[in-house]
Amino acid sequence: MNENIADDSLVPVEAPEEISRRRFFEKLSIALAGFCAAVVGIPLVGFIIAPLFRKPPENWVTLGKVSDFEIGKTVNVTVIDPSPLPWAGVTAKNAVWLRRESDAGFIAFSANCTHLGCPVRWMEGAELFMCPCHGGVYYSDGNVAAGPPPRPLFRYDVRVENGEVKMKSVVVPIVTTL
Repeated sequence: MNENIADDSLVPVEAPEEISRRRFFEKLSIALAGFCAAVVGIPLVGFIIAPLFRKPPENWVTLGKVSDFEIGKTVNVTVIDPSPLPWAGVTAKNAVWLRRESDAGFIAFSANCTHLGCPVRWMEGAELFMCPCHGGVYYSDGNVAAGPPPRPLFRYDVRVENGEVKMKSVVVPIVTTL
């Protein structure tokens, strides 16, 4: 026989490494933990990120008939939040300060202070909006007169349509200064 010819059948074949029972359960535990983390984590990440891509609802809300409001008067009007949850109940109601400037001119202000979101009151004699919590004061046009508020009162878009006063209902931005 020729010794220089290699015979593949004579080369010893190494047996695949056997995995121990302990190593198997270790890998199985890691795989199951990763699966559970994905099952819990993906919806959690979606819950946190989804509001960033969702456009808040904007619709026109009727505040009343034009004849219901006197020229030069500022009145408190209650509106429903544009994005209430089914179980929101009374908390879905918001207040708006509405002033009639002329026959067809109206201004609607948010009833929340731009400092910390406290409700502001209209002081008719002084013609000022006052925040009782932190001393914020606003002029009748909504601009800051005194106190800690960083910005004027939020103004809503208002229009008169078919003899009714309508306001574009949006989520009011309230940013703290802390």
